[in-house]
Amino acid sequence: MHAGAAVRVIGRVILYEYPCNERIRSLLRVEHLFDRLFFFAEGEDVRHHQVTMATLFDLLDIFERTDLRGAIMQDLERQRGSLAALRQHPGVDENRLNAMLEEIQLVNGELANQGKVGQSLRDNEWLTSLRGRLAVPGGSSPVDMPSFFSWQLKSFEERRNDLRTWIEPFMSLYRGLALILRMLRDSGDVRDMMARDGAYQEMLSGKTYQLLRVWIDDSRRVFPEMSANKYLIWVRFAAQGADLKPQPVGVDTPFQLACCHI
Repeated sequence: MHAGAAVRVIGRVILYEYPCNERIRSLLRVEHLFDRLFFFAEGEDVRHHQVTMATLFDLLDIFERTDLRGAIMQDLERQRGSLAALRQHPGVDENRLNAMLEEIQLVNGELANQGKVGQSLRDNEWLTSLRGRLAVPGGSSPVDMPSFFSWQLKSFEERRNDLRTWIEPFMSLYRGLALILRMLRDSGDVRDMMARDGAYQEMLSGKTYQLLRVWIDDSRRVFPEMSANKYLIWVRFAAQGADLKPQPVGVDTPFQLACCHI
């Protein structure tokens, strides 16, 4: 099975990420929503803030369907135990280890002291009404909800302050999610690889990973299709044809690969 990967552009090198299980896939999806939320919340145009509100409600939908907070707290606690055990290993940087343990404890404490995520938004009748209208195609028009149009006539500073108030209840969860993904990404060593005729395979002999990361020079105009299980990592590079459908690349393609697990 292969699927689209998370993508980041770093200079002239493009980073693609592939989650190897549904838990990591869910975290990457939520991270993507937070990234969009923060970007549009800082935009001055009222249409930026329409996207911000829609994204905020997308996050609220996710938190209502899944116990993401509980899952993040469990992951952080598991990592805290694993890191604490490293104190017995020679050559461990004590200062760096202590700083990481303190960060985990701080973030987990914030999550433990938090009530139901986004409850203040649910208790706001106007936001609940807006949430319903935004779920309808074109429902945010002045015809359907004049009060939302009136809110958009506020100054940028007023609107941004409102948005920050509504986003704040989600920040503890974001910090926990960001910490888990940072530790996961840092766990993989970056290796220079070559995809012969555009394809690369690596036998794993039962070893499992949680995240694959592939870097490719953007001048090649290709992207990876990836899959992984406990036996095999498979990366095949493709390019978009005239009809935008993926077409396999049949030439040797250098890339970088990191296999991550915590």
